[in-house]
Amino acid sequence: MELTIGELAQYAGISKRTLRYYDEIGLLKPKKKSPSGYRLYGGEEVNRLQQILFYRELDLDLDTIKTILDDPQFDRIQALQEHMESLMKKQEHIEILLQTVKKSLQEARGEILMSENEKFEGFKEELIEKNEQAYGKEARKKYGNEEVEASQAKLMRMSEESFAEFDQLDKEILEKLEMAERTKDPSSEAAQEVARLHKQWLLYTWASYTKEAHANLAQMYVDDPRFGEHYQGRAEFLRDAIHIFTGKKAIKT
Repeated sequence: MELTIGELAQYAGISKRTLRYYDEIGLLKPKKKSPSGYRLYGGEEVNRLQQILFYRELDLDLDTIKTILDDPQFDRIQALQEHMESLMKKQEHIEILLQTVKKSLQEARGEILMSENEKFEGFKEELIEKNEQAYGKEARKKYGNEEVEASQAKLMRMSEESFAEFDQLDKEILEKLEMAERTKDPSSEAAQEVARLHKQWLLYTWASYTKEAHANLAQMYVDDPRFGEHYQGRAEFLRDAIHIFTGKKAIKT
């Protein structure tokens, strides 16, 4: 079986321009070219494109995808299994959110009464899904799938009371960080209190704590503006305070 670039683009639901770009960057080369110079793709190329599109759905960048697919140890069966597990997990998150929305709509219409726990479970799922979409790729790359999923599981097991404490502690950190920054000294008592509270906040969701991981997370707040936005322009001061608190420096990767 050989497909022209137009046929492959139509089957895959992408543009011919995208396939040409994949060829240019070496991500997906055609099997060969026809005597007229047209790109032709075979079964192996179709399978590789399938993997590329799966990884794109997981929000991996093209350079990372190319590195994965070009690895001599790449196992297509294992990759497909991982894709399936990831999609099933997303499906599970979405299904819980849908059920929560449906029940909330029924309650708003006066048709049913929702328990506080039902409302709360949906909210935790929504928070996990939001964080996964925003930061999942970077967190999994830095800490590994096992650590991220263990943290998500710990959040899902959290009681309503603990979650309220977790949320309140986050607000307290923001308030005290603002005051501590006025000292302009990350080693000050106020700044170190913020670092201690930050550790306490992490323990609500982290499956395990190490000083190295805490220091690396603080560095990530600075390296990736999306992580630092929550701290309202004070990510560098928080990082410096945490590095002093842990006695560690972030490990560059």
